[in-house]
Amino acid sequence: MVQKVLFTATVDYHFKAFHLPYLKWFKEQGWEVHVAAGGNIELPYVDQKYSLPIQRSPMHKENITAFRQLKKIIDNNEYDLIHCHTPMGGVLTRLAAQEARHKGTKVIYTAHGFHFCKGAPLTNWGLYYPIEKGLSFLTDCLITINEEDYRLAAAKLKTRRNELVHGVGVNTEEFKPVSHEQKMELRKSLGYQSDDFLLIYAAEFNKNKNQKFLLRAFAKAARTVPQIKLLLAGEGSTFNECRELTVRLGIENRVKFLGFRKDMKRLLAMSDAAAGSSRREGLPVNIMEAMACALPIIATDNRGHRELIHHSVNGWLIEKNDIDDFAGKIEFLVHHPQVKKQLGNEGRKTILQTYSEQKVLIEKRKIYQSYMKEEEVGAWAVR
Repeated sequence: MVQKVLFTATVDYHFKAFHLPYLKWFKEQGWEVHVAAGGNIELPYVDQKYSLPIQRSPMHKENITAFRQLKKIIDNNEYDLIHCHTPMGGVLTRLAAQEARHKGTKVIYTAHGFHFCKGAPLTNWGLYYPIEKGLSFLTDCLITINEEDYRLAAAKLKTRRNELVHGVGVNTEEFKPVSHEQKMELRKSLGYQSDDFLLIYAAEFNKNKNQKFLLRAFAKAARTVPQIKLLLAGEGSTFNECRELTVRLGIENRVKFLGFRKDMKRLLAMSDAAAGSSRREGLPVNIMEAMACALPIIATDNRGHRELIHHSVNGWLIEKNDIDDFAGKIEFLVHHPQVKKQLGNEGRKTILQTYSEQKVLIEKRKIYQSYMKEEEVGAWAVR
């Protein structure tokens, strides 16, 4: 009988962006692959796709409908393995899979960064921690993507099994540095000058990503370094507020709002450095992709950034709200190209050693195989 796996998340773009290599791996092992999430994106390596009305807000009434649909899907298909992602995808799936677990289905949940963590507001601990602790009894394996969350899960949650996996993996063949000539050609094709110093930040515009802090730091650096430009890729709730802030700061001609982009590898390849201004991160893909392209990183000090950035080795960690230090590091990189190159090379080395797609696939494969039939694991291990 063919084995079945179900992947769930709040939106289907999550699979397209982060999980195609793992869907492909299951297909190569002869498994039937199903996915369930909101959205209508066509996905490769998938035998059955279910569209659910899952909403990010826990209080949205559509989540009741999504839960009922998901429970019916799980009960009808008798999955051998379910892997759920994203907060609401994880909540609804684990609740819906309770009966299936009694029949032998194993449920894995990847926490892409707990909302309760060191330094998080007490309201986060009051709301999210009890939910996650309760759901831990419905989880066969909890995967965390940074050391801090891994230790927290081991100490506070009651999951049968805790595993640390280094994120979702970066395709280091797609995200890689280019030659100086290629970089200049890319800039020319997108309307930038050869002597521009391009600092890039790709993130959803919201309070957590904290673009306003970055804009204020950039404005301070721009007073003394005329050739710097800031590229902001993304959309979101604070987009217009940030545009207005650039006008008040007098940097509207130095900041490029790029909107949602599908060509990040090209934008990163032509840039000089990458920034990260978020208050909270699990393990940020935007930073990993920038590091894979050999860009030095200037980022605020938080759990996810600390996992990737070794201070003064492949970038710098900036204390919360320290605009002067952030601006100073931008200026320093402009005037010290050799340091910029050295930090960038070390960053790519970090990704290749630990966070590449190939490395992460090995980590996940070991977890998946531990829940597969012994005869199947033995056959696939030699492939």
